[in-house]
Amino acid sequence: MSSAAATAPRPAADPRRADRRPRRSVHPLGGALGRHPVGWAFITPYVVFLAAIFAYPLGYAIWMSFHDAFFTAPGVSVPQPFVGLGNYREVLGAPQVRRAFLNTAEFLLINVPLTALLSLVLATALNSRIPARGFFRSAYYVPYITASVAVVTVWLFIFSGNGLANRLLGPLAPHPSWLVNTGWAMPMIALYVTWKQLGFFILLYLAALQGVPKERYESAAVDGATRLQQFTNVTVPSVRSATSLVVVLAIITGGNLFTEPYLLTSGGGPINSSTSPVLIIYQRGIEQGRPGFASALGVLLVVFVLAVSLLSRRVVDRGSDS
Repeated sequence: MSSAAATAPRPAADPRRADRRPRRSVHPLGGALGRHPVGWAFITPYVVFLAAIFAYPLGYAIWMSFHDAFFTAPGVSVPQPFVGLGNYREVLGAPQVRRAFLNTAEFLLINVPLTALLSLVLATALNSRIPARGFFRSAYYVPYITASVAVVTVWLFIFSGNGLANRLLGPLAPHPSWLVNTGWAMPMIALYVTWKQLGFFILLYLAALQGVPKERYESAAVDGATRLQQFTNVTVPSVRSATSLVVVLAIITGGNLFTEPYLLTSGGGPINSSTSPVLIIYQRGIEQGRPGFASALGVLLVVFVLAVSLLSRRVVDRGSDS
């Protein structure tokens, strides 16, 4: 009986029931613009914004970096001869530029790890049930939205020659003072930027912590994990993507360092110990009228920031995987 049923011919399939899967409607322009070309109407304004604000200036800067460029009045045309790699050779041969990149590296080594660690620790504390949690969340965010000129005034009041820090430290205070000391100028700028930007990065981590299931902490607590072990084994791996974003944004902030050395150390002093590439771009391009040199330095700065960002992201991802 079973063998006969196995060898019995199967009934022919009904051709009307061969394929009843819903068919997607294809737009007449679907071949060129995809299944939903109306999406282009929504993204076009942003694409135009990016092209006008970022793509065109970057392309024009690259063009100027290969020419002996000049800023002229509107409608005035002057010869801007092609100089090839001349601007780049001059940039790479300038001692001030090399010192500026070393200062930026020193800034990143202090600012990036400190920003990632402090913001994650404080965000974890602010994510728990503590008294006056709303007040502390606002307090940490206030310096970020406060004008840099106003905050710099407070920083100068604390760390100037006769400031509050020197009065408290007495003979232990450095001489010369913090912001006019070749060894302390850039570290103080890094600490200032860390303190001012901390509220923004805390906000990023708070958003990431909202997505961490509480069951993970409950399981770790049942297994006998301490608060520190829960932080290192649960919190840190759970916010890996946020950490990668924080590190990249902190690197970009360090690469664009301008306002802080300009205001805190009077334009990169003492003896160029706190100067930055963007500050040199402003001095050479705007004050001295050498946009070709400034553009070449800007292109090299973009390459430097991209390389450091990619390297740091790879290190963060590899550390989380291990």
